[in-house]
Amino acid sequence: MGHLASKEFKPLNVAVLTVSDTRTEENDTSGQLLADSARQVGHQVVAHKIVKDDVYQLRAVVSTWIASTDVQVVLVTGGTGFTQRDSTPEALKILFDKEVEGFGELFRQISYQQISTSTIQSRAIAGFANGTIIFCMPGSTNACRTAWEEIIRDQLDARYKLCNFVPHLKETDSEACETRG
Repeated sequence: MGHLASKEFKPLNVAVLTVSDTRTEENDTSGQLLADSARQVGHQVVAHKIVKDDVYQLRAVVSTWIASTDVQVVLVTGGTGFTQRDSTPEALKILFDKEVEGFGELFRQISYQQISTSTIQSRAIAGFANGTIIFCMPGSTNACRTAWEEIIRDQLDARYKLCNFVPHLKETDSEACETRG
């Protein structure tokens, strides 16, 4: 882990979405890795779904989470390649208020060390929508591990210096109650 600020860790509410026409709860190793990784560092997984690789189903699920006052982070695995059915970037980019261009760039740079030029076939993206950060990464378990361990984990840790995404995330209903209470 990188440099940590003196702030305390702030647990975030995370939703995990696996985009696949073939994965089930029993064989969804990528979604499970992301959910387990988020829990291991102290975040709360408030939703975990598998959806077919369909633009409108993807938008419907993620739009619901963006509008929710309980979801601050959405981790999406799958649908970022070049097959005819891969549509995650097209489905979700339109929902972004701001794109985080550096996520895809850095993910491919790090992945190059592991899979060489095959990394150019990843269309990993990230962006903000309604105070929710959305990370979209390939469906491979190794790609999800790389994205989590090398980029996402630190960016979701309020203690991480020089900066992290936590200050840009919306307040949840439970946080609002604590502030008022």
